[in-house]
Amino acid sequence: MILWLSMFGLSIASALLPFLPIEAFIIGGAAARPGTTAAVSLGIAAGAGATIGKVIWYEAARRGVQSDWAQKKLAGSKIQPFYDRWSARMEGRPVFSGALMLVSAFVGIPPLLAMAAVAGLLRVPMWVFLPTVFLGRSLRFGLLFLGADVALH
Repeated sequence: MILWLSMFGLSIASALLPFLPIEAFIIGGAAARPGTTAAVSLGIAAGAGATIGKVIWYEAARRGVQSDWAQKKLAGSKIQPFYDRWSARMEGRPVFSGALMLVSAFVGIPPLLAMAAVAGLLRVPMWVFLPTVFLGRSLRFGLLFLGADVALH
């Protein structure tokens, strides 16, 4: 239980602070707790923590773009057409935005931190954002745990 809670907390921190690589902690977790069941459980813990961290980035971007300062910057800039184009692409297309988020969460390209902020800016629905990030991160981390477990044992 301590390892599970530690992995959960570390993954929140890693999601918020990109210089903290959760992958290093995953290798340590796999060494401390071998087995498929542990890998799945720890992958879910890490995925849940990462999702919470990315929701914070999502919300910061979503609320930040609504500020008077951001609206002034968008109003007369070259960014506005880009923002409008991507808003139009994402709005009303939950499968498209969900697929982008799932790929980013699982593969890491484009980086999930950036995609979480973009999703907040473009107001991707939370019902699309949460499950795709959680699924993608849990699968990624679970497979990393399994891979480290096989390599170490």
